[in-house]
Amino acid sequence: MPIDRRFFSHFDYGLFGITFVLFVIGVINLYSASSIRLEEGVKIISFYKKQLVWGMIGILSFFIFLIVDYRKLKQATLFLYILSVVLLIIVLLIGDKSGGATRWLNFGLFKFQPTELVKLSIILWVSNYLSELNHVINIKDVFKILVVVAIPVILIIKQPDLGSGLTILLLVGGMMLFFGIDKKIIICILILTPIILPVIWNHMHDYQKDRIRVLLHPEKYKTKQGYNIIQSKIAVGSGRFWGKGFLKGTQSQLKFLPEKHTDFIFAVFAEEWGFVGSVFLISLYSLFLYRIVKVVEYSKDLFGAYIAVGVFFYFFLQIFINICMVLGVLPVVGIPLPFMSYGGSALIVNFSLIGLVANVSMRRFIFKE
Repeated sequence: MPIDRRFFSHFDYGLFGITFVLFVIGVINLYSASSIRLEEGVKIISFYKKQLVWGMIGILSFFIFLIVDYRKLKQATLFLYILSVVLLIIVLLIGDKSGGATRWLNFGLFKFQPTELVKLSIILWVSNYLSELNHVINIKDVFKILVVVAIPVILIIKQPDLGSGLTILLLVGGMMLFFGIDKKIIICILILTPIILPVIWNHMHDYQKDRIRVLLHPEKYKTKQGYNIIQSKIAVGSGRFWGKGFLKGTQSQLKFLPEKHTDFIFAVFAEEWGFVGSVFLISLYSLFLYRIVKVVEYSKDLFGAYIAVGVFFYFFLQIFINICMVLGVLPVVGIPLPFMSYGGSALIVNFSLIGLVANVSMRRFIFKE
């Protein structure tokens, strides 16, 4: 089926342009995070090269999700959901273990993290469900949505990956609040939260509890569990106003900062580019989120609007949690910074989701109401 030329006249060049700039900044920052100062000189690890390859695949995925009419995905929402759940089960059975967690499927040439596919499938499934409702979300709807979402979330938490599990729950909660939820349900949630929290605490792993203790008393755990966050805060603070300059960060390149290419990638950027650079990056993310909100505003059908809403909460939560985590405001939960942190599965899904939003934006003019 030929592509209508009018689609490209309505292509959201601004959204794609901002996304591409974030990706380029991420690769440049990963180049710096990949460098280690040694006595014989600077050694470069190939993280940034792999990210470039994943980025090219991600951009291809962007255009695939752009070209295929997003309304046809309604029929595939259940299939994608079942596929993602099956992959999560396979991960628990034969997944690749790293850092005490089993989160990846090893295909030899590359590893794939099914958790990222779950986020895409959940956004599509919830968007489809909400678009079919003609009333405010009631307790029955909440129960249905939570049962469907709880299955992959439990499997993700078992990996263990509590951060991603909670992010998915918050994402779905944001989508339901945007749609409109019965006030009685909100009141019940507020009442039950203090009762549920102690139960959650008792079922958490010791290392997860330590992350919360570290947040409250970082200096007490500065040589053990609190080491990461203390080094992160030192890196951010040492950047001061203008930063130390590209490839001149000491905390990252002298290996004081752990996980500098993934969870703490923002600390690398802040150390080298300082307060000014950090404000610029956060402003760029804000503009990125604003472009997604605009798509929600002028979308002409509910399914497309809720896809954009879901994508907005997906990116907002990751950006907010990661930066707060690096600054020591929230516990370290392993949430990556979109388009900046190293990771092929996440990068491809990020580009795919932006392709979906651009798809909704591009096709808005063909609907009359």
